[in-house]
Amino acid sequence: MNALDLLLTRQSAHALQEPGPDAAQLDVILRAALRVPDFQNLKPFEFLVAEGEGRERLGALMQRAAIASNRPEENISRAPKMPLRAPLVIVVVARARESKVVPLFDQRLAAGCAVMAMQMAAFAQGFAGVWRSGWPMHDENLGRLLGLQKHDRIVGFLYLGSATKPYPPLPAPDPAGFTRYL
Repeated sequence: MNALDLLLTRQSAHALQEPGPDAAQLDVILRAALRVPDFQNLKPFEFLVAEGEGRERLGALMQRAAIASNRPEENISRAPKMPLRAPLVIVVVARARESKVVPLFDQRLAAGCAVMAMQMAAFAQGFAGVWRSGWPMHDENLGRLLGLQKHDRIVGFLYLGSATKPYPPLPAPDPAGFTRYL
């Protein structure tokens, strides 16, 4: 797939199934994340990979966090199943480092770019995926259970696998409604 086709046809798929990326394909996905814009080359991110039983462990942590955060019963009962919606889940953490030059916000943007780069690398290899957020992304208890530090933030959960059905055709978006020229 050429780069422009990749950029112009990428879309999210919420219904995912096996197979997911194998070890070599995951390596490519992770390497793509390390190529994002990153001022001062701080590498302000960490990737927590959950596959196989790791997805169940992640779900258990999500449930513990939901309980500790007094989330509604619906969140508590649903939490253990959330990571099971895909063969592979990558929790992307912005691990911002103290810097006199690069603000925390810029470092978090770099981590967000890493999520997109990974999704694009997966798409280029024939996989489907979706960048999820939701309450777990902002839950301090989940962060604590995952060993995150004070300035660390989850910037997304990247769910990857094979699409359960073909992508529907999407209209080509018109950038005119989102563009102003100065």
